[in-house]
Amino acid sequence: MDTMRNTHKLAKGGLRNGSALLQETTNAAEELQADAYRLAFSDTEFLLRRETRGIRIQLEMLKPDLDQAAQGVNDTVVVFGSARFMAPEDANAMLAQAQAHGDVAQISEAQRQVRNAKHYDNARLFARLVAGHSLKSAPENRLFICTGGGPGIMEAANRGAFEMGAPTPGLNITLPHEQKANDYVTPSLSFKFHYFAIRKMHFMMRAKALVAFPGGFGTLDELFEVITLVQTQKAKPVPIILFGTAYWKRLINMDVLVEDGTISPKDLDLIQYTDDPEEAWQMIRKFYDLPET
Repeated sequence: MDTMRNTHKLAKGGLRNGSALLQETTNAAEELQADAYRLAFSDTEFLLRRETRGIRIQLEMLKPDLDQAAQGVNDTVVVFGSARFMAPEDANAMLAQAQAHGDVAQISEAQRQVRNAKHYDNARLFARLVAGHSLKSAPENRLFICTGGGPGIMEAANRGAFEMGAPTPGLNITLPHEQKANDYVTPSLSFKFHYFAIRKMHFMMRAKALVAFPGGFGTLDELFEVITLVQTQKAKPVPIILFGTAYWKRLINMDVLVEDGTISPKDLDLIQYTDDPEEAWQMIRKFYDLPET
């Protein structure tokens, strides 16, 4: 009876008290033992059914879109790369600890982390360049560093933007090993996704450039998704920059695709290579004819 009375109050309360009454009604409804009487949007079990997957996809599409638009995040530079790379200070500490213990396997792994730490540093420096430019630009012309929100290269790019005082979105994903947002993502722009497809769509919706650092399966998946969308003109042309020339050319021989006729020679023009943060930023500036700030 109390719940029905609250519902009646909600109908009469109008916009002024609607939110508070809705919360009161929802809380009361959830206390009922009969699942059928719950409001549909407050019934977690209902929303997680197979039949309501389409609703969940719509919500996952809508929430980050509205929040970013409300905060003026319209254009982004998306940075991809390995979640496993460490910051130089952490890699050096790992090496020192491994050497102190004299563990050969740990020393080898730590030495690899020290080598790969240059990519962390470069992602951080690149993000600082983008953020520094954007902070001096008019709000409608700003570019925001956006990442997958996790550790490694993602953390490095968010960190660079954070250090410059710029907002920086992170589009995280629920994974079995409980990945969480890194400490440098702007809290109000920290989003968590269940569906990879919707997450990747959000990357492309605002992307004005993609910079892919060395990474694994996830980085390759995201990279080729973007290349395919641009190649097939499902997305507008954007700079696609592969950072770490030796890694990428050792990993993928793009010339084979041309030689065997599986892509057009001009498709190779979709991709640029670099090893320098400043050069990567200049590639983006040149593409859009951005002025110096």
